[in-house]
This record gives sequence, structure tokens and C-alpha cells, in this order.
Amino acid sequence: QIGPVFLGWTGIIALSTGLLWFVIVGLNMLAQVGWSIPEFLRQGFWLALDPPGPEWGLRMPPLNEGGWYIISSFFLLVSVMSWWLRSYLLAQQHKMGKHVAWAFLAAIWLFLVLGLFRPFLMGSWSEAVPYGIFPHLDWTTAFSIRYGNLYYNPFHCLSIVFLYGSVLLFAMHGATILATTRFGGDRELEQIYDRGTASERAA
Repeated sequence: QIGPVFLGWTGIIALSTGLLWFVIVGLNMLAQVGWSIPEFLRQGFWLALDPPGPEWGLRMPPLNEGGWYIISSFFLLVSVMSWWLRSYLLAQQHKMGKHVAWAFLAAIWLFLVLGLFRPFLMGSWSEAVPYGIFPHLDWTTAFSIRYGNLYYNPFHCLSIVFLYGSVLLFAMHGATILATTRFGGDRELEQIYDRGTASERAA
């Protein structure tokens, strides 16, 4: 437990393996600039831990030729899936809906497709996404050019609209509840059978 946040065994695994991923990626980036902190800070946005070259296929390469990438990716996968399991189990324990867990899993699906399934099916870890701020954006641009411009793909456009649209709706819903808390707008379970919205009930 960290303060009021209950971690449980899944949370501890998620944070531990996530920290290992972060440290491996960070130390590799630091090694690229000769262990110089000022250079690390100056070039940080451009540094990357790249996947192995195409000559390695799906084999395990030496550490400095992509091995660290494979090891860190394993820890990241364990971390993300443990955190998802935590969100699912907490919802189950509190007898809540699993909506957040399933929504999170939809985002994880993209992460798995790009970082695990697609490289595996293409027979090369070199197809995976590099770890780095600008390098991963460059990878996204190259991916877009390779398969047609994603910005003109109607399904990509719709997915973005629904992604940001749902975030906006959740924010508006949360803001409404918070704004009407002093009027009892937060007592949704008690008022769920009443007519009207929280705003109307609070008026």
C-alpha cells in the first residue's frame, strides 16, 4: 500500500516490472551519450532504445544489438498486463462494472498488436516500436506512409473522434457530478431511480 492507494500483489508486480523497464530504457539512453547527465537532458527527446535489426528475425540478439530491448519489452508487457488484472480484480471485489478494465484492454490491444503480434507475424522484432519520445513518433509517421496516410483513413478518423469524444463526455459527466456534490448530485446510487439528470435533481 502506498498512502491511500491499495496495490495488492498485482499492483506490486506491475510497479516493480514497470520500474525495471524504465531503468533499462533510461540506462541504455544514458549509455548512448557517454553517461553524461547534461547531454542526456539535452538530447533526451531524441534518444531511443531501438528494437533488434532485421537480420536477427525473432531470435534473441546480443544485449547491445537489441537484447536490452527484448528484455525491457518483456518487463513492460508483464507490468501492463498486471495493472490491467489489478483494475479488473478491484472492480470485481467492489461489485462494480468492468467497463474501465475493458476500455483499458482496448488500448492494451493496440499496444500488443504493434509491439508483439505484428512483429511476430512478420517474423522480425525489428518491426516493433522503439522506446523514445521523437523516435516512436518517427516510427508512427513511417508506419503511416508505408500503409497509406492514416490521417485520411476514415476509420482512423472515427477512432480518434470517439476516443477524444468519450474523454470529453467522461470529463463533462465528472464535472457535473463534482459541481452538484453540495446539492447531493453525487448520491447517484440512491437517486438512480429518480427522474432527470443530476443537474436537474440538484436544481
